[in-house]
Amino acid sequence: MSDSSPLPPARLHPEAELARDALSTPLLSRAARLARWASPDTRVDAGGGLAEEQLPAAAELLGLTGDDAAAWASEAWRVAVDTGLVEIVDENEGTVAAGEELALLTGGAPQDVLGVWQTALEAVLADASVPDLDDLVDAMDEGGEIDLSSLDWDPDAEADFLDGVLGNLYLLTVNDEGPGDRTVPLPALAASMIVPNDMGEPTNDVLEQVSDAMMRLDDQFRLLEPVGLVEYQPVDEALMADADDEPAAPVDDTDVSRYGMVRLTPLGLYGLRARLLEAGFTAPAVGDLADKGADALLDGTSTFPPGAAQAETEQWLDRREPLAAAHELLAASRGGDAGAPLRRLRCQQALSLVGTEAEPALRAVLDDPELGGLARVWLTERGAADVPPPSEAMIFWLTVDTVAAQLAAEGNSEELTGLVEGLAQQHSGFFAAAWRVDHPATADVLEAMGRLHPDKKIAKEARKAAFKARSQQGG
Repeated sequence: MSDSSPLPPARLHPEAELARDALSTPLLSRAARLARWASPDTRVDAGGGLAEEQLPAAAELLGLTGDDAAAWASEAWRVAVDTGLVEIVDENEGTVAAGEELALLTGGAPQDVLGVWQTALEAVLADASVPDLDDLVDAMDEGGEIDLSSLDWDPDAEADFLDGVLGNLYLLTVNDEGPGDRTVPLPALAASMIVPNDMGEPTNDVLEQVSDAMMRLDDQFRLLEPVGLVEYQPVDEALMADADDEPAAPVDDTDVSRYGMVRLTPLGLYGLRARLLEAGFTAPAVGDLADKGADALLDGTSTFPPGAAQAETEQWLDRREPLAAAHELLAASRGGDAGAPLRRLRCQQALSLVGTEAEPALRAVLDDPELGGLARVWLTERGAADVPPPSEAMIFWLTVDTVAAQLAAEGNSEELTGLVEGLAQQHSGFFAAAWRVDHPATADVLEAMGRLHPDKKIAKEARKAAFKARSQQGG
């Protein structure tokens, strides 16, 4: 994932809703309860961890039971310290007090709460990249030092791997044109980091690497779920049993969910976007352009998927009067530069969301050579009276402009191929006239039509017309 090109926009939930989600996550809510429970009698060890003799009381306070109760209580306490919900008063005495950040959870703004949660997330992500306790104990030498070489563990590489996995999960989520709640099979997520894009059938060695990565990710996502980053269905324990063991119940080997399923939560989407921005990525969110001018809206949404572009445009329009918005959009869509056709397409799409109050703005550009065709389409679709018919030159100019915009937006898509076929079929002599169109993109559009049209004879006509257009333009 490159940090130079913008990522698709994220559709974030309102910050107030996300802050409520953060407060209700198991890990942060436990950390807050322990911070309020702490008293002058509470003691911590040299590392700031809750003293071992106090862990049972902390676990009981949190309603934790079972073999892992003390470990979860210890983790919640460490998060309370890391986030500033608890402060170490005297390291020698091991005394503590409520931290300044604790008041933010009840009296702070949503951004304050999310800031505390983000700190908790960073602490858990750091933990998720560390080998489990048993491996660390095995790697400890007689002097109490950990021999990293015996672990076959590179801290930086491990953190980078997890960041890459989370980056891919983020991309899968923001690329989803649905509600953004895509659930991803764990094998697919692991394979996205291991299997080369140009590899056909994975080798046994690669498959073994994917399997190892899955097991590592299974442990990591189990840790990340309590902080609210993901919703996670763990790998079926039966898959990790010895081959000689009899299964407790019949299993369906075709059920992919048995291999783990993960979904980024709305809070997790917010958190990963914040991390990407911190790392220097361009990670837009729907709503970023709502207070900017129409030029920023039309240029900014040029790379957005259709659903995100409409959502962004709707937020922009909600803050403006329809007539004023239409005037601003039309003015911003003018131009003969390479990006102008796509701006006009985005303008047309935006105007489709505006009511008849905008009619005066559209009538004002009926004689405009760049906007007159667009205006006629808008007025006709709304049943407006006295709409002058377009000239043949305007029809051809609008056709070239539309195809140029589609090329910029979609490339060589099936939809564009269908449009090209339809144009050639509906207008006899289309190419004989089209090369004369005074549009900066005429030659490029005709070349694309020659490349896309499945009929070799028609494709050849398009290429000839493109040559004439380029000669006419002096290129």
